[in-house]
Amino acid sequence: MRAELFATQAIVLGLCFWLESIAPFFMDRTPKERLAHGARNLTISGINGLVLAALFSGMVASASEWGSLHRFGLLNRFELPGRLNMFTGFLLFDLWMYLWHRANHRLSPLWRFHRVHHSDTLMDTTSAVRFHLGELAISTILRLAVIPLLGISLKNLMLYEIVLGPVILFHHSNIALPEIWDRRMRLLVVSPNMHRVHHSDIPDETNSNYSSIFSFWDKLLGTYRKRETLTIRYGLKEFTGLGWQSIPGMLINPFVRP
Repeated sequence: MRAELFATQAIVLGLCFWLESIAPFFMDRTPKERLAHGARNLTISGINGLVLAALFSGMVASASEWGSLHRFGLLNRFELPGRLNMFTGFLLFDLWMYLWHRANHRLSPLWRFHRVHHSDTLMDTTSAVRFHLGELAISTILRLAVIPLLGISLKNLMLYEIVLGPVILFHHSNIALPEIWDRRMRLLVVSPNMHRVHHSDIPDETNSNYSSIFSFWDKLLGTYRKRETLTIRYGLKEFTGLGWQSIPGMLINPFVRP
């Protein structure tokens, strides 16, 4: 299943990267800049993947299987029909992702790692995989508790990951989606224009639009923000230097004062 997940994400990433070249939202990037930017983000993602596989291989699946075996967790306390159980688990895990994302912005120790993602000044589809290893390690450790507490099955978790990957790759992309399509999309799921606001260098906008898949969490919990996105400047004002966009810069970012 992991192989299918990786293949799906690789195909979607390649497709989005190609669409960015023929229908870009921001047109101020040369092919050389795009390739260099993408190479850096994919390299840091590759390093993260190798380390996480070495440290946590099979542990998340084991946590899910343990919960199912012992009938532990919220969903295992209710006898919901199969599809309703899957949908409820999907919804609950997406709510967890919203809360985790919001915590990364509100808690200083978590923000130090998460700001590596936000310091990207040329956001495109490869920005969706630009994270610091520290953030991903903490997230994985917390999942070892959250998954059995919610009672989410391994099948349900894999379904969520299969949907999440393409959605976040697309809403980080630099594809010029017609506004009417974007508006219809964000009625249910996070759209590119909605997520562009989240990557603005204005703090009040950075601290908004936290949703991962379903857009309604922000609307229900008071963190939704909308604005004209053609004038957005990406990144964090204290990390605009080219050194912070390099791989060494991304790695040391959480451990320095801006």
